[in-house]
Amino acid sequence: MKLKEEEIKNREAWEKAGYRLPLYDREQMIRETKEQPFWVHFGAGNIFRAFQANVVQNLLNADVLDRGLIVAEGYDDEIIEKIYHPHDNYSILATLKADGTIEKTVIGSIAEALVLDPGKEKDKKRLQEIFEKDSLQMASFTITEKGYILTDGKGEFLASVQSDFEKGPERPASYIGRVASLLYARFLAGEKPIAMVSMDNCSHNGDKLYTAINTFAGKWEEKGLIKKGFQKYVNDKSRVSFPLTMIDKITPRPDASVEKILKQDGIEDTAPVITAKNTYVAPFVNAEECEYLVIEDVFPNGREALEKGGLMFTDRETVDKVEKMKVCTCLNPLHTALAVFGCLLGYDLISEEMKDDTLRKLVEGIGYREGLPVVTDPGIIHPGEFIDTVVKVRIPNPFMPDTPQRIATDTSQKLAIRYGETIKAYAASDHLKVSDLTLIPLVFAGWLRYLMAVDDQGNSFILSPDPLLGEVCPVVNSIDPGEKEEVKERLKPVLSNSKIFGVDLCQAGMAEKVCDYFVEMTAGKGAVRATLERYVL
Repeated sequence: MKLKEEEIKNREAWEKAGYRLPLYDREQMIRETKEQPFWVHFGAGNIFRAFQANVVQNLLNADVLDRGLIVAEGYDDEIIEKIYHPHDNYSILATLKADGTIEKTVIGSIAEALVLDPGKEKDKKRLQEIFEKDSLQMASFTITEKGYILTDGKGEFLASVQSDFEKGPERPASYIGRVASLLYARFLAGEKPIAMVSMDNCSHNGDKLYTAINTFAGKWEEKGLIKKGFQKYVNDKSRVSFPLTMIDKITPRPDASVEKILKQDGIEDTAPVITAKNTYVAPFVNAEECEYLVIEDVFPNGREALEKGGLMFTDRETVDKVEKMKVCTCLNPLHTALAVFGCLLGYDLISEEMKDDTLRKLVEGIGYREGLPVVTDPGIIHPGEFIDTVVKVRIPNPFMPDTPQRIATDTSQKLAIRYGETIKAYAASDHLKVSDLTLIPLVFAGWLRYLMAVDDQGNSFILSPDPLLGEVCPVVNSIDPGEKEEVKERLKPVLSNSKIFGVDLCQAGMAEKVCDYFVEMTAGKGAVRATLERYVL
């Protein structure tokens, strides 16, 4: 069996092999989508194929929608050329469940797959036509946080961005320049309304998209390269909106075990492709079963009933609360704790760590005991239930091939938001004290111990990439573990760095505890394990 239109018409063979197939008339769906598009998505990667495309498929199956999605890829053309087009825009979603089962679905909800490149004249013209359509309600994005960045580390505009500022919207080279050019076409077509919806996993994603688009609008108008009024249009919330969203779903790179299952089912041409830009992509996507997408409900041109597919629409304040709940309490802090101690204790899978009673109790304690008392309940997702799903379903999922080494990347950039907000909340509380926190300082001490690049058995390992390694490692490595009295003074430059921890730990009254834990963890082989078991109740 091949993932092609003609082959999928042989429904009996696919269904016998356990595949869920589209229940709608796909040819009609494609025709109507092309005539009256309502949703175009930028970013043709795994998260889109596993989440948004599946939501739309379910709504098509239920007759809630009669049109599907159009996807455009602006970073890696090979995804479209080597995966989408050869398979008639079909893909297979392998949902990896925590109970050990796999749900296999053929996704056919993508009506059209295009390349966002001014050099591809046919696709450029087609995207412009789509943006000029009255029916278009939403353009969404999963292009990673880097996609919205216009400047380099020095704060200077990237060369491609600066070139686009000078040349105008005709043939832009940068990603956001190309998107701004399409929005400008919609402006020229009658200032038609649209929601520009970032669905990337980053804080205040809609604001980041707005800032980038507005910068282009301002520069082009300032230089007289476009018709006046475009920047006003971008800033008119009754015409163009930039909703905040919170997205959460794990979609690892294509896994060999899933590919093997598909081959055993008789599916041909399942091999992943590694593109010239080092993107791992395959005709299938493997993903966890849990998913959340909370969206600020501001759609100037209306929207379809996507809530019937599980998407949650609410106000801006609630989206912000959901994001903080996830990032500061219910998921990300737990992942970071497992990453740090997983590296020290020799684990290579996050899911395996949850079989370790001590590590499981550690993350449960961080979430339930230390985090929940200060988290703001957003209402639409209960924090306790969210943590329940994280610790009982998501992290232990044996199919999720995520590693502590990957999650340990850039830890110095994550600690402030993942733990600092909880410390601040304790400091501001009239009934809680920072001294009540036991496990969060244990994680900080574990991170400092991790920076020694020696595991709990005395074996060296390679630290995951982090921009501050050159600054913090020399401090940690200058310490003689036997000189307890000097530890706090030696560590002070790191412990007092509020950019790392979100607060000055010395001023917050937590530095002493972190140093004591660190000294215990450096006492010799097995000291990390012994310290954890001593304090994790």
